[in-house]
Amino acid sequence: MQLQIGSTVGDYEVVGVLGAGGMGQVYKVRNVISHRIEALKILLPDLAQAPELADRFLREIRLLASLEHPNIAGLHTAVRAGNQLLMVLEFVDGVTLEHQLKRSPLPPAQAVDRMMQVLSALEYAHGRGVIHRDVKPANMMLTASGVVKLMDFGIAKGVSDCRLTMTGTTLGSLYYMSPEQIGGSASLDFRADIYSAGVSLYEMVTGTRPFDGDSQFAIMAAHMQNTPAPPISLNPALPPMLNDAILMAVARNPDERFQTAGAFRNALGRVGARR
Repeated sequence: MQLQIGSTVGDYEVVGVLGAGGMGQVYKVRNVISHRIEALKILLPDLAQAPELADRFLREIRLLASLEHPNIAGLHTAVRAGNQLLMVLEFVDGVTLEHQLKRSPLPPAQAVDRMMQVLSALEYAHGRGVIHRDVKPANMMLTASGVVKLMDFGIAKGVSDCRLTMTGTTLGSLYYMSPEQIGGSASLDFRADIYSAGVSLYEMVTGTRPFDGDSQFAIMAAHMQNTPAPPISLNPALPPMLNDAILMAVARNPDERFQTAGAFRNALGRVGARR
């Protein structure tokens, strides 16, 4: 199903295109009954032709249905239209942190505030057994009022669900993926999200990612073998406590990281208290 601006599907009129990913297209829509603006996510392939994508889309719907948090873009409802699944989501009017970072790094205090909100969302999701697996600035939407919403649970999974984790599988975005996720660990846990949050915060305060390379293999190898330059060496204005917290979050060994999103959040809160 390919929708055009002005077309309708069910009780929704398409008023804009918000973006597209590997699994679906996202539209800005207006409910013709309530006039509420929402986001409509549609699985792109025909369900009969790609049952594995339909299954993953259903997983995202069911995971989001179990989550209700002020820093998570919420699910309103899900419907079928013909042979297509439609997901109706909270419309978040704002810009991604990825977009902000294209202009310049964030001031440390601002970066800490943004990441503490993301970690609040992760702490909540982890407490309900959900690993996001794709934490990155592109999935963090900032509203005009300063609220950060964590987006796109398309490859999230429950800790008890092994079907989306297979040896050799590297879902997510390579620049932000934990070494164990790159390695296709069958025992992936919440600490993978903490690593990705740490990489994101590193980029927020320095303007660069801790690991780069001229190929996918080089990026993966850097995550698995290299130690990042301390962010304070790239931005001397960083508080030493913030530098240390970021380095702990991006430790290669999960046992050396913050063990929970709450612990990472508390460490950032202490940085803020010292300002």
